[in-house]
Amino acid sequence: MVQQEQDKVLEDTERVVGRQALRNNVAAAVALADAVRSTLGPKGLDKLLVGTDGSTLVTNDGVTVLETAKVEHPTAKMLISTSRAQDDEVRDGTTSTVILTAELLVNALELVDRGVHPTIICSGYRMSGPVIEKALTEISRGADDATSLSSVRTSLAGKGDVGMQEILAQLAHDAAKATGSGNPEHVRIINERSGSIKDSELIPGIVLVKARLHREMKMMNHPGRILVLDGGLEHRKPELEASLKITNLGAIDEFHTRARAQLQSRIDSLKEAKIDCLVVRDGIEEEAHAMLSEAGILAYRRVERPEIEHICRATGARPVYNFEDIQETDIGRFESIREKKWQGVEHTIFEGSQTKGVTVVIRGSTQMRLEEAERAFDDALGVACQLVREPQLLPGGGATQIALARRLRRHAETIPGREQMAIEGFAAALESIPRILAENAGLDPIDELLRITAAQSENDSDWQGLDVTTGQASDMGEVSITEPLAVTRHAIAGATEAAISVLRIDDVLWAKQDAQEPDWQTDED
Repeated sequence: MVQQEQDKVLEDTERVVGRQALRNNVAAAVALADAVRSTLGPKGLDKLLVGTDGSTLVTNDGVTVLETAKVEHPTAKMLISTSRAQDDEVRDGTTSTVILTAELLVNALELVDRGVHPTIICSGYRMSGPVIEKALTEISRGADDATSLSSVRTSLAGKGDVGMQEILAQLAHDAAKATGSGNPEHVRIINERSGSIKDSELIPGIVLVKARLHREMKMMNHPGRILVLDGGLEHRKPELEASLKITNLGAIDEFHTRARAQLQSRIDSLKEAKIDCLVVRDGIEEEAHAMLSEAGILAYRRVERPEIEHICRATGARPVYNFEDIQETDIGRFESIREKKWQGVEHTIFEGSQTKGVTVVIRGSTQMRLEEAERAFDDALGVACQLVREPQLLPGGGATQIALARRLRRHAETIPGREQMAIEGFAAALESIPRILAENAGLDPIDELLRITAAQSENDSDWQGLDVTTGQASDMGEVSITEPLAVTRHAIAGATEAAISVLRIDDVLWAKQDAQEPDWQTDED
């Protein structure tokens, strides 16, 4: 009777339960991983993405491929969310995260087929976490200026030509150092379709696509004081709707005279505060243009909020909402303000007194080239900023994953229960990274995996990895193939949590969708 009631309640729902649900979820994860596995590593291949409108995009950036793809399966969407979280947090390692998640699920499915319960597998995967965290700390080495730059170069391997990689790596490294805090949000990126990539530059300040309010206003080639107004310099309007009945012909002139006097009073208060530059989020009255120029105040209007935040970080200013509340602590300092014309468009460069705001101008001859360079720079900047916050490096070339797999297998021998099988499955999943690196480089994945494992054991060094340019096992520190500790740590942790989340699903309910009738519009409507 109860079963019949349940069937009646779920009569409009397709239900997949038990092992079949797990198989379907794993299949979705594997399909998603297969879409990006050939992009992994410096020898990875590109993907040509064609939009519904016919637009094309060539990239080997994993998160770009995944976010552009039209995906309907909920498990695949979970993996894309994990990849996006990896990109938001550390800006690199998105492809590795998806591949590792899929491998963990494939190995878990094999254990389920052998009679191991998913809960036991989840427990074994979680038991691997502390072992991996300890091993990563032991394997990592401190980074200095030179090794940090080489790590940024490694993150760009396979993205564009070598010349572009070198230029973008240096720009990202210098920009991350200039912020001081290692926050990529403090770096403003501007694209200029002119020149070539080698003409890209780092400007120690904020660049706005704005021209000064009045041509007679003088540029500030010397240090000065800046005020940021989160509002406008306009005539005050009544808060309530009202109608005025004017009986005296001079009333209108008196009204305008009073409004002009109020405007002049507000500008006089700026002059008394010794403000040299005024940045306004909203508009500035036409009458105020000449007043500001006469007061020697350089002004800019209709500046977007993100740009205002950049200016505040660079100058130390704090936005104010009205002129009556100006405090000395609200006023920022700048070193100079100058204008440049690029491609016929005026740009203003604010060089602030703080080192928390810089602008990178990326140039290129074509729009596609610019977009490719910007995506590559974004990844490089994320890696460089990570190294500013946590200057610790791990070996690349699959060395870290193989070292972790070796330690996990040794640890598994100490576990008496079935969790031992799950830990060994985790180790096998980690080895998928060096296997795919070798495969994408045209090498035999099994031979290279065995070669690196033997090299680490023989040299008693966890830094022995695969150099895909020579096809040999080498010390990754000597050949400058490294990656930030934070990227690998976050990728493994994210993949583990995503795999466990999928493993815990044993019942998938699909709501049936009725046939949709078109909503035809008629003349009668």
